[in-house]
Formats: sequence, C-alpha cells, structure tokens
Amino acid sequence: MLLVAATGAGLVTEAALYRWQRSMASAFAKSHADVTVRQVVRDLLLVVGLLRIEEQDQEARCTPLLAGLLLFYVLHFAIQAASVLVRRTRTLPVLTRNIDASALRLSPAPPALLLRRPGHRLPVFGLPATAGLLAMAATDDRRLAATGIALSVGLAAVGLGELLLRLLPGRKPASEQQVLDWFDAWLAEYRPTVGLYFSGGASSAYQANMWLQPLAQLDGRPLIVLRERFMLQKLAATDIPVVCLPKVSTLMRLEQSTLRVLVHPSNSGKTSQVLRIPTIQHTFVNHGESDKLSSCNPYAKAYDEVWVAGPAARERYALADVGVEDKDVVEIGRPQLAAIRPYDGPPAGPFTTVLYAPTWEGWDSNPGNTSVALAGENLVRRLLADPGVRLLYKPHPLTGSVDGAAGAADLRIRELIRAANRERAQAHPRPEAAAELALRTRELDRLTTSAFRTSADHVERMLLQSVPQPGRGDAVRAATTAWEEAYWASLPDGEHQVVTDARPTIYDCFNRADLLISDVSSVISDYIASEKPYAVANTSGLPEDAFRETFPTVRAATVLTPDASGVPALLAAVRHPERDELAGARAELKLRLLGPAEPSSQVRFNAAAEALYAAAVEHRERAAARTGGGIPGPRTSLDPAEPQDAAVRAPAE
Repeated sequence: MLLVAATGAGLVTEAALYRWQRSMASAFAKSHADVTVRQVVRDLLLVVGLLRIEEQDQEARCTPLLAGLLLFYVLHFAIQAASVLVRRTRTLPVLTRNIDASALRLSPAPPALLLRRPGHRLPVFGLPATAGLLAMAATDDRRLAATGIALSVGLAAVGLGELLLRLLPGRKPASEQQVLDWFDAWLAEYRPTVGLYFSGGASSAYQANMWLQPLAQLDGRPLIVLRERFMLQKLAATDIPVVCLPKVSTLMRLEQSTLRVLVHPSNSGKTSQVLRIPTIQHTFVNHGESDKLSSCNPYAKAYDEVWVAGPAARERYALADVGVEDKDVVEIGRPQLAAIRPYDGPPAGPFTTVLYAPTWEGWDSNPGNTSVALAGENLVRRLLADPGVRLLYKPHPLTGSVDGAAGAADLRIRELIRAANRERAQAHPRPEAAAELALRTRELDRLTTSAFRTSADHVERMLLQSVPQPGRGDAVRAATTAWEEAYWASLPDGEHQVVTDARPTIYDCFNRADLLISDVSSVISDYIASEKPYAVANTSGLPEDAFRETFPTVRAATVLTPDASGVPALLAAVRHPERDELAGARAELKLRLLGPAEPSSQVRFNAAAEALYAAAVEHRERAAARTGGGIPGPRTSLDPAEPQDAAVRAPAE
C-alpha cells in the first residue's frame, strides 16, 4: 500500500505543478529533472518495488511488462523526434493574411498534445501504464498491468502514426523554396506600391493598428510588412494584404518588387535591416507626437523623410538638432484623428465626464513623465469628491513596468474608483440596453476574432485567414461604432469607469469626455483635435512658467499641481464656458500641432506618399543610369515593353 500511495502522490503532485506551480516545473526542468525524467523515475521505482515483493521464481513473468513499458518510452521519444520534423515542415519562411495561399498545401495542425506539449503528452499517454502497474501492486493481477501498458503503447503508436502521415510528400506544406517562389510570384502579380513596416513586442501592436485605416485609404496598392510571427494575430482587422517576413534574407526579396515606400510608425532593432533596401524610400510617421525627447529621436535621421503632424513637430526637430534636415520633414497632420468629434459646448447632462489618461513612467523613471505616482491619487480624490463628475480612468498599459511606485499608485487609484462607485446611488441599466450590448459584442467579435482552435499553429491560422474578404474593414468600423454606442448606453448613469481593455478606444473616450487630464504625452496632441478643455499635471518640479515654456503642448492647458488644488476651478470653467480663458489658445495650438483643416490630413498623407513614391522611382532611374542599367529590374515577369512602374501608381481595383 505504501508503494501505491507514493506513486499516487507523485501523480497528484505532477498535476498540481502544471496547474498552479508552473514556475516550479520550469525550475525542475532547468535542473535536468523535467517531466520525462520524473515520469521515468516514477515508473522505474514502481517496477522495482513490484519486483521486490514478487517471489524469485515469478520475476521472469514481469519481463513482458518491462518490455512493454520500454516500448512505450521508445515510442514516446519517436513521437518527440517526429514532432520536431513536423514543426520544421510547418515553419514557413513567409506567413500571410488576406492573401490566397491555397497553392501552399496548408492544412490544420496536428493536436497540440502531439506537436508542442511533450510535458503533457507523456503523463497523459503513460497514465494507463502507471495505473495498471498500481492496480497490479494492489491486487497482484498482472493482467491489469498488461492492459494498462498495452493502452499506453497503443496511444503512443497512434500518435506517432498521425505525425508520420504529416511527413508524407503529399501531406506536407510547400517547401521553403516553393513558398519563396510563390511569394515572388504574388509580389509580381499584386505589385505593391506603399507599405507599413512594423516590428515590436506584443503590447506595441496599437502603434501599427492606428495607421491601418489611413493606409487603406491611400491610392495604389498598400501592403503591411511584419517581422514577428505572433504579430499577425495582434494586428487589427484590415482588408490590406499582410506578410510576415521573419528572416532578413526573405525580407530582402522586397528589393525586387514594385514596393517603393515604407511607412514606419515606430523604431525597433529590426528597422535597420529593412533600411538597407536601396529601392525603397523610408519615412518615419511615429505612433504619436509629444514634447518628450522620444518624439525627436536621433534615429529619425536614418529615414529618407520624417512625416509629422504640424509646424510644432518641425520646430521640435530643428531645436533638438538630432540630424534631421528641415527639407526632409513633411507635415501631414494626423489622419486617424478624423473620428474625433469637435467641441459642441459645455456638458448638457447632469454629469461632467472627465477622462484621466496619464502616460507611463518611461525607461528613465523621470518623475515628470507620469503623474500617477506623485499626483494621481490627489487628482482622483478631488474629482470623485465632486458629485457631478463621472470619471473615466484610462492608464497607460505599461504603467508600473519600470517603477513599482507607479504600479502601486495605479492599483490604489482603481480601488478609490471602486469605492466611489459603491457609495454612489446608481440607476441600473435597462435590460434591453444590456441585451443590445451583448448582441453588438457578438457581432464585433465575429468580425474581428478568428475562431482558432487552441491547438492551431501559424500555418493553420494562415489557412483560415488566406481568403481575402473585401469590405471587411468597413464592416468592422460600422460594427465598432454600433458597439461603442451600445457600450456607453449600457452603463449606469454617472458610474465611474476604469478603462483598460482594447475597447473602448482612447479616441472613443475623447468623444465622451468633457475634459481631459493627462501628462506631457501624445494623448494631448491627439485630444487637441477636439478643442475641448484639457489640463496637464506638473510633476516635473519646474515652475509653471518654465513648464509651459519647456513643453509647448501645455501652453493651452490648465496646469495642475501635484496636490490637485486647481481641480474645482477647472471643473467650473468646463461647466461655464464664459470662464474658460484658454479656448482661443487651444484653437491656435491645434493649428500648430496638427496643421490646417484643409486639405484634410488624409489628403496630405496621400500626397506625401505619392511624392515619396515619385522620389523613389527617380532615385532608381538615377542609380540605373550610373551603373549602365546594371540594377536588376523588379518586374522581370512583366512585358518588357511596358514602361517601368507605369501601372503601379493606379489605385487597386
């Protein structure tokens, strides 16, 4: 019984490790005591224990059981080897979305238990054998052990067969060279003109997502180029073809395509790799503009052009003197701000909606970066003390990632808001409003969330997303608008909200707010498009005059001290526009930050793309003239009589 109890306890402990103590399981693996070793030790001790209690003349009768157990482990390691081979065949050099990839023989992935989870596979497949041996120890019936071992061997054999079938020539996806040839042919057929290049971590996907709609509205044939495989699923819904090129050698194939312009919303370590392609002109558009030094990073001089929102950013680069020449700076506005509604007067209802959207502490932990740690709780207490305020708190997703004090303050702010909601008498939402939100959520999820199996790998996801769906982007935008209306209608009147999910977006919060309180960040530069009142918390230690002079985006703001004593007067100015002395300054600042309203930012964005495209073509022609035409042409599959790049400028059908 001691043997049975010890083995059972080992199995329970193993399950507990994977359920609640993953870090402990990882520590065991690092010390060469991974799940395979632990399972072998359990079974070996069990067999040795059984042999010890057997009569000497009966030990030979256990030999078939030992042989069966050994066969099971041989099959387990064979599955492990086969899974490695299958994963290699399913690791394609190019991954795509919105591109017909049926020629690549894509197929659903094998069960994850076979392909990627050896730590789960061995205990699961070995459970019948272990249970049979335990039953034999308890009952002295060898048939139970033989049955359990046979079941384990059978499961392992079936799993191995499933993987070996995937290695047959007709069942494998296309080879690496076949995929590259297919990709080259697709580039020649699609003839991309302008693209968005993005590389980054999972939490940075928003930097690319904000440029998807402006890119889709450009003339020509847009393309999105990613470098990380996981980013394919982080990218928002779009009709634009998406390619993921993890390897530099594959990325360089763009040089032989018609792609002439790449737009960069962020800098990354992999940006330097694509800048080496001489046939493409590169422009930096950033994912937001502020008075921080990061908005005039010296890396920007590596690009052919830098596209900024308005004159203020041009001046910022000139003052920073980081090597970006004024002739290379192009003002395009912020095309994604078209969805922000303009100021239409003071709050009309019983509540003044205040959006507190602080930024994060930054890599240098400068106390002036974020107000969360030094002023956040004071601001929130002052706002919650006003019975006529509804607070929307939207912290930066990276808050607390560098400075633990900021993270702790963020948690305390959230608790203050929860406590205020408990004290505030709120009308419950109408049942029909909740039902409408549920309906809109299902519709939006249907359009934006692919129904992937948990075991789906990149190839299976590529298969499911390979059919282009024209008009899907417009449908998503319409569904998003409907969801936003339903979301706000479903909330109890006056209930404070902590907004941390992807929905509602920051721009939707702008449209619901009567007042913004933020830090020196791109949030201000975007919010100014509405010309609504805003305030900035000064935690820099600078006097107010110096603070305004140092950060031009603050010049039309109410400056709040860390004790938040100016909040009551600020709320009074929002509710009574005649007390608002900064309306004219906001209109002037909007012009400096975002440029003129006409022509629209989207028109200026398109014009800048066309001009840079023309510069790329001219650059290539000059290079060809210098080398006597020795530069290989990017469209060798087309009719040689067709003028170079002639059809590329036309909008996609």
